[in-house]
Formats: sequence, C-alpha cells, structure tokens
Amino acid sequence: MQVKFLFTFFIFLSIGCFAQSKKEVKKHKIKASAVSIFENGKTINESKTIFDANGNEIETTDYTKEGVIKAIHKTKFNSEGDEIEDEQYDANNKLVEKKLTKYNASNDKLEENYFDAAGKPTKKHLYVYDSKGLKIEKKTLDAEGKVVSVKKYVYITK
Repeated sequence: MQVKFLFTFFIFLSIGCFAQSKKEVKKHKIKASAVSIFENGKTINESKTIFDANGNEIETTDYTKEGVIKAIHKTKFNSEGDEIEDEQYDANNKLVEKKLTKYNASNDKLEENYFDAAGKPTKKHLYVYDSKGLKIEKKTLDAEGKVVSVKKYVYITK
C-alpha cells in the first residue's frame, strides 16, 4: 500500500514539476521530473526531464505510447540561458541529429545549423530582425545552401 501511495505521489509531483517554469524549477531546486500515464492497470512513461542548477532542461527523454524510449535530447546553454547545442539520440543512445544555435550581441537567435550523425550539414535556419529587435524573417536552407522556404513575420502595433 505504501508503495502505491509513494508512486502516486511521485506521479502528481512530477506532473506539477514538469509544468513549472524555469524560474520555479530553479527556485525549488528541482533536479528532474517525469510524466507517466496510469491507464488500464499499467503505468507508461511519457517523458523524463533533467534540469541544471539554473532550471535549464539539459536532458529530455521522450517515450512511445508503449513506454519505450523514442528519443533523447541533450542540450547545452550559454551563460545567458540560451540554448546553443541540442543533440538528439535514438533509443539505442546513438546520435541522430545535432543542432548548433548562434546569437547576436542582443541575444537574438541568428541561425540554427543542423547536422546528421556523421557531422554533415543537413539544413540551416537564418533569422532576420528589424531595428526594434522584432523577428521579421526565418529562412530555411538545405544542405547545399539553397533556400527551401521563407517565413515572414508582420506586427500590427495600432
């Protein structure tokens, strides 16, 4: 009975932690959280997240509906708390994709470079900002640098 109570308590605690902001994670010194589903007498893991001392999600594990690991993301951050590297691994802990992110002096995201497991570039996202620092364009390029798509952002202020 005590085991069931502790397990249930952990699930509710984990869901509450998972929904918390970076600020709350840091304030409460949360090191990890997990989300599980209890259905038809079975417990199935949905996700698990590990945090650093600043409340950044440094590792996230996603599970399939059967509770098997689907993907693992390992993330690194700069001193401002911006994501600079994200490595995605498969269920066998084999690197699938790596994303490196660069920022300008105002900490606006300038580009995201994607690489396959062998380190070959696969695509790139470039961001453009106006004089007010508002993002106005996201351009996606393929591995050869050819523009695949352009997304425009328009802001209405009056």
